[in-house]
Amino acid sequence: MTTTSLHVKPGTEWAAVLGRSSGRAPDAFGTDRLHNLVDGTWRPIGDPETLVSPVDGSKLTGLPKVSAGEAQHAVLASAAAHRDWATTPVAERKARVTAAVDALADARDDLALLLAWEIGKPWKLACADVDRALDGVRWYVDEIDSMLGDRTPLDGPVSNIASWNYPMSVLVHSELVQLLAGNAVIAKTPSQGGATCLTLAHALMAREGLPVTLLSGGGAELSSVLVRSPEIGALAFVGGRSNGGKVAAGLLDTGKRHMLEQEGLNAWGIWEFSDWDGLAAHLKKGFEYGKQRCTAYPRYVVQRELVDQFLATYLPVVQSLRFGHPLAVENDGDELPTLDFGPVISAGKAAELRDRVSDAMHRGAVPLWRGDLADGRFIAGQDTSAYVAPAALLSPGGASALMHSEPFGPVDTIVVVDSEAELLAQMNASNGALVASIACDDEEQGAPAGSGGAGLQGRHQQAPLPWRPRRALRWPGRLLAGLLRRRRAPGAGRHPGPGERAALRQLPGALPLPRGDLAPPAWIGSADRTPSWLTGAGEPGRTPVNPADPRPGSGQRSVRSRTSA
Repeated sequence: MTTTSLHVKPGTEWAAVLGRSSGRAPDAFGTDRLHNLVDGTWRPIGDPETLVSPVDGSKLTGLPKVSAGEAQHAVLASAAAHRDWATTPVAERKARVTAAVDALADARDDLALLLAWEIGKPWKLACADVDRALDGVRWYVDEIDSMLGDRTPLDGPVSNIASWNYPMSVLVHSELVQLLAGNAVIAKTPSQGGATCLTLAHALMAREGLPVTLLSGGGAELSSVLVRSPEIGALAFVGGRSNGGKVAAGLLDTGKRHMLEQEGLNAWGIWEFSDWDGLAAHLKKGFEYGKQRCTAYPRYVVQRELVDQFLATYLPVVQSLRFGHPLAVENDGDELPTLDFGPVISAGKAAELRDRVSDAMHRGAVPLWRGDLADGRFIAGQDTSAYVAPAALLSPGGASALMHSEPFGPVDTIVVVDSEAELLAQMNASNGALVASIACDDEEQGAPAGSGGAGLQGRHQQAPLPWRPRRALRWPGRLLAGLLRRRRAPGAGRHPGPGERAALRQLPGALPLPRGDLAPPAWIGSADRTPSWLTGAGEPGRTPVNPADPRPGSGQRSVRSRTSA
């Protein structure tokens, strides 16, 4: 555990960030609580509950829980504001939304720091959450005229209920686009985190004359009002299956327009594939924010003949992950650390993940890698109860929770298959997913045959990535049982030879762990291609390897079980 001289960077302390935020919007903040935005004014209604930071267990502020009656009053006020806003010319709506985006951009760093404290996002990822929201809305401002055409606003305001993990790029972004389209908006503050960031954001939006409402409280108390009220024109929900199911049931007889986005166990299939360097980049990026996002991939379904090559790619990635306190620096002038992830959302969630890993191992899962909090980057004496080190398990038992449900944390499971039918079955283990991918050398071999039939029940909502592994496929919709044909692209790279394949098939259950190759590694004799993780370049206390002469005494460093954090 890295603790020497680490401390919170001056100016990023919670008290400092909260003070700057309150200074920007004094009406939205009380001395020990956040206020609710109703009918254009900030009100100290509801009984507050103390919010706790997952970063270090410190107390943040109070989050009020408004009653159903107070929420109903807010809905009626929003419906009245909607009628006026729906008749506002598009040009004026664009001008006000643009002014709000400019105000949010001016507060960008404080919004990101609030996310770091409230939901544990590392600095760069928190900034990305804010930037994506603002950049996306700017695009819609430019395109909204042609998109609207002869469409008219809804009959009432849009009710937004979203999870805690992307307050800006999901919730605020959606609201601003809904406002552009002529609809007033209501947002429920997530109870688990992000409330202070959303309070500041909505204060800046309301200041520009946008008809926004922000309410905080429990789902059980507010759901019937925010879902079923006849004044609501449409509902947008992003969250877990349990709450999503209740929302869907509540909508059943209302006839309301709605959008429900729910969690699922997203799976990445590996079949007849060889571009391992390309895949490594995706594996690394996949651990961003500790996989606390609905488009993360916690399940890899791997063709048995490729298990050794997959693990040779995967394990160095998981061993190299950096995690810890998002705002800890060694010197006051240092940049905030670049981390893959910080804490999970709460100490309770961390305990749940550890229990699920233990349960899966008790039911037969094999631990391929279990990190240690000692590898994290923490301040001496800080509370680390909400942190979970990365873990990877092979073949979780069918009765374990990790086999069928999304962990929503830095825990991966790997399942080995022998046939195309098994591949599809295991990728469908949770009976639903939000995204799905297959890595395959031949696009025709891995391309979906159509949009019908049995297969993956998910949809792809991620924006196109700027880079992807050669011939690795990502697509929306359903994955057909017949989509994979036994073809191999000429010169597609090393696959197990016929003898190896026969041996593997004759020994059911045998796994090819990393196997050697008669061909020398590509970097031998080429210093500029020697992997940095092998040479130890830039890592204090490590002696670089001489790749041309890796004998004892030739500069080879001692073997370690994991790379430097």
